[in-house]
Amino acid sequence: MFDWFRKMDGTERRTLYACFGGWAVDALDTQIYSFLIPTLIAAWQMTKAEAGFLGTSALISSALGGWIAGMLCDRIGRVTVMKLATAWFLVFTILCGFANSYEHLLFARVMSGIGFGGEWAAGSVLMGEMIRPAYRGKAVGTVQSAYAIGYAAAAIMSSVLFAMLPETSAWRWMFWVGVLPAVFVFVALRKVPEPKVFLDARKARAAKGAEHVNPLRIFHPDMLRITLLTSVLALGVQAGGFSITLWLPTFLKTIHHLTTVEVGYHMLVLTFGSFVGYIIAAYLCDAIGRRRNFLLFTVLNWLAIPAFLYLPGSALSLFPFDFVLGFATLGIYSALGPYFTELFPSAVRATGQGFAYNFGRGVGAFFPTLIGLLSAQGSTLSLRETMTIVACATYFFVLIAIALLPETRGRNLAEAPDLLPKADDGEADTALGLGHT
Repeated sequence: MFDWFRKMDGTERRTLYACFGGWAVDALDTQIYSFLIPTLIAAWQMTKAEAGFLGTSALISSALGGWIAGMLCDRIGRVTVMKLATAWFLVFTILCGFANSYEHLLFARVMSGIGFGGEWAAGSVLMGEMIRPAYRGKAVGTVQSAYAIGYAAAAIMSSVLFAMLPETSAWRWMFWVGVLPAVFVFVALRKVPEPKVFLDARKARAAKGAEHVNPLRIFHPDMLRITLLTSVLALGVQAGGFSITLWLPTFLKTIHHLTTVEVGYHMLVLTFGSFVGYIIAAYLCDAIGRRRNFLLFTVLNWLAIPAFLYLPGSALSLFPFDFVLGFATLGIYSALGPYFTELFPSAVRATGQGFAYNFGRGVGAFFPTLIGLLSAQGSTLSLRETMTIVACATYFFVLIAIALLPETRGRNLAEAPDLLPKADDGEADTALGLGHT
């Protein structure tokens, strides 16, 4: 089953380790906040809408960070940008733990989001270009499973720190301890070079007088369709995931009356399910193709989400459904990285991938706020009803996108066409402000 891993060379493995660590830290930081919502609501008398916006704000800024990082990746390199994004994230996540008000935490979360948005953009294109085509789906999907490790670490940290410390200080230590794995990322990246396919493509463009391409080229008519559809696909996948994971601890506390420690146990099972989902989806997207993989997980989410939210009985009976919910809502992410890498040409690969993924992340980040608003006190909809409606509706975006996008399984990036200047396209590009630089 893991023969592909044994056959990878040293550079491929080091890349996998570095990106695995980076995405685990990203997931850890994202999930930490979901465990802190009830504590911060009590401590600072926040409304549900304010609590939802704190989660949304970091995801919105991560969209901006991801797009900026993507543009920088295409100009100064994938590895360099991943290092910069990791350092940025580390500094501002530490500052989150020192916040003394809603406004202070909001600022620190916004700035931290820029960093972890950049991490995904740089790491995803680095993995996609460094790993050979036959292993790309499995490798990138396996790295995506690092999110499960990050989620599990957040659940364990929540259970341990809130059991050992008073709530007034436990939430601060959640942020401080959460940045420690970022050190591993810097160590792992030391001997990772820039991808050969990236360097070769840039050299070929330079020989024709166009080493760099304007990042706005992703909105040019010849690329706009891919940019829009990948953005819609990322929106559907991430809005569904955010709608469930950010509100799930609150749902378990308010509907099933669980303690913070008990919630941690359920989130741990959900996280294990997501880990299995990431791995299975990684293999499936190489075995059956990217589009069929997305379709399969969309149908599974439509079954798993309402089943979990409306399941009667004790909290103990939830554990099997925790696993299935995590498998479906998070496993679907695995195919995004390889699919986006294969859809965009080298000149704007990181820019397009960073924009599409983080557009989905930024717009999708409003969905937890929407759930908070629709289920606020005085609303005719309960938290359970709102989570079901909003989360299930998001997967229609996935269906629309995969119906209109091509299949790319096994595409060789070294042979994929790049954006090279043509003798007759200079005037059109210049008129649109999209010329080569």
